[in-house]
Amino acid sequence: MTAENNVAVPEAVGDLARRYRRLERPLSGAVALSVGLLGVAALTLLPLSRGVLAVAVLIVAVRAPVLRRTGRTVLATDMPPDAVAVDLGSATPPLLPFQWGVADSVQRTPDGGRYEFSYLFGLRSLTMETALRETDAGHELVVTAADRPWATYGITTREEDGRTVVEVELTSDRRFGLRRVPQWVVAERYREAALETQGYTVLERESSLGP
Repeated sequence: MTAENNVAVPEAVGDLARRYRRLERPLSGAVALSVGLLGVAALTLLPLSRGVLAVAVLIVAVRAPVLRRTGRTVLATDMPPDAVAVDLGSATPPLLPFQWGVADSVQRTPDGGRYEFSYLFGLRSLTMETALRETDAGHELVVTAADRPWATYGITTREEDGRTVVEVELTSDRRFGLRRVPQWVVAERYREAALETQGYTVLERESSLGP
């Protein structure tokens, strides 16, 4: 990808994404700190073998991929269906504001976008990509992270009362551990505002975590 493929994040959405990040980071840090303190307490208060076992159980409990996201959202917009499809297939699809909104870089690809993230002070990095595909029912927005399936959004549109109604069914293609729960909680707090900022009114929305 060249510099001409770089995409600027819309300012209003970027502001919401930064607010999300400012709240999510300390919450995630608090979870990590709590686990660390519990581990120290286990090593201090229990016999060594039991303390080590307790620490191992804590680490597995927090990191084990046991949760999966599911959800259904119904949106309305003044944009015609063709424009909605273009929006969903852009480098900044409206369903993923807290991915491209906090990425180090956002680039346009032939069928979607590519986002680069760095963390642990730049020691590690992650690439996420989106691709919009046509289906018999409408479209699918397929998201991968590190070349592995991450989530699939099944999308149908219809015109109703002079507006376009967009129905979205989310299927998580990857499980995650309890340490990711703060990210989900904070994103849920800002998600409707982020959609409305992009021109989509939320008519219905269900979102849950489960095994």
